[in-house]
Amino acid sequence: MHNKFIQYFLSVSNIGLSFCLIFIAVSNVAVAQSRSTSLRVVVNSNKDGAIQPDDVVTLREAIQIVNGKLPQEKLSASEKAQVSPSNTPRIDFNLSSQQTTIALQDILPPLTAPNLVIDGATQPGYNASKSATAEIHIPVPVISIQPEATRNIIRGFTVAADKITIRGLSIYGFTSEHERTASIPPADIFISDQAKNVVIENNWLGITPDEKMPETPSAFGVSVFNAVGATIQRNRISYHEGSAIITGATAASTQIKQNIIVGNGLAGMPDAIRLEGSIDGSQIKENLICANDGSGAFLFKPQGSVEITNNQIKYNGRRLRRAAVYLMGSDNKVTNNEITNQAGPGVVVTAFPNGGSFLNGAAVRNVIQNNRFADLEGLSIDLNTRASAYVSDFQQGDGLNPVRTSSNRRLDTGNAAINAPKFVSKEFLLINNIVTIAGTADPNSEIQIYRVGRDGALSQAITTIKANAKGNFETTLQNLQPLTRLSAIATDSNGTSEPAYSTIILSPSQQAPQIKELNQDKLTQHRGEIPNCTTTPTPPTPPTPPTPPPAPPEPPVPPAPIRLRVPNNIHYALDKDFISSASGEVLDKIAAVMQQYPTIVIELQGHTDARASDAYNKDLAKRRARNARNYLIKKGIAPERMVIRSFGERQLKTPGRNAFEHAFNRRVEVLFFDIRGVEIIIESQKDDLQIER
Repeated sequence: MHNKFIQYFLSVSNIGLSFCLIFIAVSNVAVAQSRSTSLRVVVNSNKDGAIQPDDVVTLREAIQIVNGKLPQEKLSASEKAQVSPSNTPRIDFNLSSQQTTIALQDILPPLTAPNLVIDGATQPGYNASKSATAEIHIPVPVISIQPEATRNIIRGFTVAADKITIRGLSIYGFTSEHERTASIPPADIFISDQAKNVVIENNWLGITPDEKMPETPSAFGVSVFNAVGATIQRNRISYHEGSAIITGATAASTQIKQNIIVGNGLAGMPDAIRLEGSIDGSQIKENLICANDGSGAFLFKPQGSVEITNNQIKYNGRRLRRAAVYLMGSDNKVTNNEITNQAGPGVVVTAFPNGGSFLNGAAVRNVIQNNRFADLEGLSIDLNTRASAYVSDFQQGDGLNPVRTSSNRRLDTGNAAINAPKFVSKEFLLINNIVTIAGTADPNSEIQIYRVGRDGALSQAITTIKANAKGNFETTLQNLQPLTRLSAIATDSNGTSEPAYSTIILSPSQQAPQIKELNQDKLTQHRGEIPNCTTTPTPPTPPTPPTPPPAPPEPPVPPAPIRLRVPNNIHYALDKDFISSASGEVLDKIAAVMQQYPTIVIELQGHTDARASDAYNKDLAKRRARNARNYLIKKGIAPERMVIRSFGERQLKTPGRNAFEHAFNRRVEVLFFDIRGVEIIIESQKDDLQIER
């Protein structure tokens, strides 16, 4: 009986095994068939319009083919020749070299095929080894995608599936006339439907292949509205009216790395990268973030934390004075960044925690270390208090906090109000090339000693030491030059502090210079260096034979004053901010001078007449200055060479007693600066005066 049971069990097992083998075989066939249904489609026409069988495949048709919405049996023989089996779905390109711009007549269908690759690098003429920028290698795209001139299209690509890759394209001009009321924001690339592991790489977004600002700027570059694990890497993102990269409801583990983000925020949301919603595990890493109108990175009521590291963040705040990095929430890390030439502070930690609620205490554990700051209009690190409740306070910082010991302070200040270190002396003596410095800080905090630049910013971290249980710290430093200025920051479980008041290193025979000498003229955005965001790669030069040593150089001759025969102002019609044709001619002359003299930078100051409210006039003046700046950008002037300011009605040119005098007040004045320090002689004009009836 026992043997019969075993035989029965074995027979049943064999049958089961046979079924398993059959099932596996069927499954393998199904997988193979599934793989065989993945298609490679080659776009060979730049036309757009209704889907119909003809001799060519358009981008719209290619998307519907890989989405499974356009069966092959509905294609013509010529179209079928552009479709072939593939391991993963692909859209490649083979356009005529004279027809590489795809002008869309309507919004493209969403991308719903998982693992799809849309690859502009397959277009003949694309050179992956050639970059227009030396800072980060991003190849120049050949194919551009934009709306047809008479159409207003809200988005370029809409990503709605996992593991989609978009690369090697120039995408621009996607906006909406109704973006203020639209439920879904416009963007060059919009990622939604909880798409996972999307890759956006080697694209030019918002900028044409010839490096120009398009006639109609896009609203946003990449909008990560509802996605996880998106990677945005090695893209050149410029000239958007809003942010280059913006997140929405869900954007956890978003990786933003090695992008060139220049000249965004021209009309709306001004920040280069604006992160909100669920963003935990995201990184902003190794990007060049330059000449954007607000912050380089702006975290607004985030859920989760972000790491911001190894970025170059410079010349931002061109339109609105903000911190280079603005943090809301807890557990963020800002490390090893170069933050310079900001019209605002370096890093601001607001008092609001994750989610922006007052109920859970202040934002804490934000670590800010090993960064290099220079030429800031504010503190290198600024911890905001809730007492400074105006929007400008939170965006710009509220200045040095007083030392406080109350436990309640932990609830109302960023990073729980960790105190800045304090040196025991305003000066320390350098003896035998050695100096010992000492101070006090919050007990057991980690103290990082910094060199201080001429402008008072933390320029270079020198060493890190530990305060003892009583809050005392001491260290010995070598090889410091006399008159070196030092500051320090403290970090503990609450996060990083504001900088200490600086001290100075002196030799025994020296006296501390007067404060006036210590606080030398701060380098502003108009002086010090040519404000370049990017440079053209230098081709390698062949070796040359050795030459005899040159003759001693002639003593330098001071540059002669430049007489700029160019107007320094334009005028506007009553209650208007657009550029008239006469004012356009004036700005053309200004653009020509700036192209002739690359060492010149300008400030555009917007003004109004005295009628209407102060708030309305300040906004109107800002729009006037912004539109003048954008006109010059379209004429080829780099945005980093221009900064705008709004004065509204506060600097009237005339008393405004009649229509003629009001017309003089409605203006944008142009202030010219040459970074070499030479004199500039300018001339006013009134040829474009617009007198109201």
